[in-house]
Amino acid sequence: MNLWQFILQNHTEVLELTAEHLWLVGASIALAVLIGIPLGILITRWPVWSKPVLGGANIIQTIPSLALFGFLLPAPWIGARADRLAILALTLYALLPLIRNTYTGIRGVDRAVVEAGRGMGMTDRQLLWQVELPLALGVIIAGVRVAAVISIGLATIAAAIGAGGLGEYIFRGLAMVNNQVILAGAIPAAALAILTDVSLGWLEKRLAPH
Repeated sequence: MNLWQFILQNHTEVLELTAEHLWLVGASIALAVLIGIPLGILITRWPVWSKPVLGGANIIQTIPSLALFGFLLPAPWIGARADRLAILALTLYALLPLIRNTYTGIRGVDRAVVEAGRGMGMTDRQLLWQVELPLALGVIIAGVRVAAVISIGLATIAAAIGAGGLGEYIFRGLAMVNNQVILAGAIPAAALAILTDVSLGWLEKRLAPH
């Protein structure tokens, strides 16, 4: 039996695992956006916090994924369910590109444009929402793009703690020493990553200031 026959014969399970994978990635990216973008804005207003915040996000990135899952297992409520644990871990990994790109995007806005807004009597809040964020949106979307692609890859590791997703096939194939089963998980995950990268890349170009 070749790979495509295996996928066709097990298409229901493949779709279920793909849906689980998308749930883990979607929930974690949503949480990371809600946390990372405000943190990126915060450190543009209070630069003294930039090193601690970016340094902390950098440290999280250096922790091996399986080790992070292990550290979070004893946590109350979170460690009780594998999907919660996986979503939290993926959210932590997604923070760095979101914080960094939000900070870089806003700081990269032409100061002459900002000063022109101030000269028109705009408040700091109006400058943020009407000038800085619209001009930085392309860079911020680039951060979301990087975070999403990273999360799709890392979500395959979540199967090691029973959180589901396409990693189930990868770990099952490793246990069986069966390349077809491994590829049944790896190829759809790679396809999701490519589709996400292309889609968000298109959106990034559309939202970039001209």
